[in-house]
Amino acid sequence: MMKENALLLTSCVVVGLFLSCSQAARQGQDIKCGACRALVDEMEWAISQIDPKKTIQTGSFRINPDGSQSIREVPLARSEGNLLELMESVCERMEDYGERTDLSTDRKSYIRVKSRTGEAMDLSEATLDSRVTSSLKFACETIVEHHEDEIIEFFAHETENVKDKLCSKRTDLCDHALNMAHDEL
Repeated sequence: MMKENALLLTSCVVVGLFLSCSQAARQGQDIKCGACRALVDEMEWAISQIDPKKTIQTGSFRINPDGSQSIREVPLARSEGNLLELMESVCERMEDYGERTDLSTDRKSYIRVKSRTGEAMDLSEATLDSRVTSSLKFACETIVEHHEDEIIEFFAHETENVKDKLCSKRTDLCDHALNMAHDEL
């Protein structure tokens, strides 16, 4: 009888540990996915604020043997230099996000809680917590550090559905995001 109780107790502890570990892993994935999706949202907004008519010359200023130069004009907003500059400060804006929990799936998502224009926002579904914003900022910085080339590649060339392409298909940060609404952030 004592052995059976000990075995039952051990089984319960193992199951409890497994469930808490899987929940912690899911929360970690939620924050990485949320940071990626917020990063894309912030980058897209920052790019949209730059005059699309502004261009920058890129390429080599050296003279080729035939007397020509390999210079081309590209839109400033999507130039590598501008994208690198935007990426330096994008994670600071994670402080403008709060956490929302989907009651049906218990998954976390992250929504903007500070308006860019100063207008009032509905914060009824958001939880504001400095630990969450710190975690979101750290996750954003990690994504920028590990996926800088992919981020530049996508924003220099892609304009359609960047959240899903970058966060789900390219980096696997959001395994469940293909089921999310595209305007969730």
